Amino acid sequence: KKVAQSLIKKGTVVTEGLTNMIEMAFRVYDPCFGCATHSLPGQMPLEVIIRAPDGEVLREFKQNC
Repeated sequence: KKVAQSLIKKGTVVTEGLTNMIEMAFRVYDPCFGCATHSLPGQMPLEVIIRAPDGEVLREFKQNC
């Protein structure tokens, strides 16, 4: 969560590269996720929800969900 918050600021375009960076950050802390990313079909589902300080959903980005 902290990595995503540090990378995504107001006006940030959420790209596949950005979601890959977020995925890499948490993958090192959970080896199960690390192994799962290499299983068939080879891509791990990832969902990023960008919220305003009041909790309003500003944007959602899904990869392989």
